[in-house]
Amino acid sequence: MGRVRNSAELFATLLLFWILLNGTLAPGTLAVGAAAAIAIVLFYTDGLSFLSHFQPVPRSFTASILFVFYFLRELVRSNIALARIVLSPELPIKPGIVKVRTKLKSPMGRLLLANSITLTPGTLSVELTGEWLYVHWVTVDATDNEGATAKIVAGFERYLEVMYG
Repeated sequence: MGRVRNSAELFATLLLFWILLNGTLAPGTLAVGAAAAIAIVLFYTDGLSFLSHFQPVPRSFTASILFVFYFLRELVRSNIALARIVLSPELPIKPGIVKVRTKLKSPMGRLLLANSITLTPGTLSVELTGEWLYVHWVTVDATDNEGATAKIVAGFERYLEVMYG
């Protein structure tokens, strides 16, 4: 039953994006979109949807909205911080790779965490191995696992844990 649900979620997500990109519900356009979505679903039978493993309870929907706002806030904060670094004549950087721990068990939750970290300027997810995520950080503020985890991961994880477990 899980595969059917994953396939249905993937199909619906792909078709929705097709409709949004084309901006029309013309039968020919829908047919092409549906055919493309079916072909992709057949290639990715294990699922490819961001809804995979999502826990559809009211708390998750609230956490999803809060996650988007948190991400946008972190995006603005990190852009400003990186702009200060770049514009500073001393170029005060301390680059390094830190090892952080994630409590997330869901593959989709971990993927969203790694991508959220990468999308905020100054950090780049390098590798995810088990519960450990290696992150390149432009200004290493904490070298210990707990400190780096608190600064980089904890904020995102707070919402993703509710959404994906």
